[in-house]
Amino acid sequence: MNSVSLSGSLRENVGKKDAKALRAKGLVPCVIYGNNIEQVKFSTDARSFKKILYTPETLIIDFEINGTVYHTILQDIQYHPITDEVLHADFLDVNEDNPITVMLPIRTQGTCPGVMRGGRMNMNLSKLKVRGYVNDLPDNIIIDVSKLQMNQSIKVKDLNIEKMTVLVPENTIVVDVKAPRNAAATEETEEAAEGAAAPAAEAK
Repeated sequence: MNSVSLSGSLRENVGKKDAKALRAKGLVPCVIYGNNIEQVKFSTDARSFKKILYTPETLIIDFEINGTVYHTILQDIQYHPITDEVLHADFLDVNEDNPITVMLPIRTQGTCPGVMRGGRMNMNLSKLKVRGYVNDLPDNIIIDVSKLQMNQSIKVKDLNIEKMTVLVPENTIVVDVKAPRNAAATEETEEAAEGAAAPAAEAK
């Protein structure tokens, strides 16, 4: 998994008043927990979140706080209901000895023959929830669509997943190709016409 390095400062005080004062300075109150460590309550520049929110990737975030580096992943985030300003963020401390649960982005590769014939490819899942050790987790899940025909799909059980546990039902459709509505209607009309013509031909 890719990583990004950020910095933070320990919070001297904790509470709504302190949190409001931090936000007024352009800072976001945060906390790191997990792996039996004592909670680390800190603040970081609100602008730092651009690096971790405006990307499809799931990142390892290395926070340097008062000389100590914490390897984390974003666990939860709270937004202002009107302005979408980041109000608070929770980060989970990670290490190579303990598995973690993450959402990995899904990417497609190859030319889809179903699309070449006029079909529309639908990505039903953009990320896949998995559990595994951080050193075994890839940057994303790659799906080969070079054999995906019209009205076919690729399900979770069809994916080549190694060293991870997939936390999604195996029959969940990840990507499929549907025929255009007008093409499907034309096909149904043709099939109906063929079915009606057959008895007429037998009657002769």
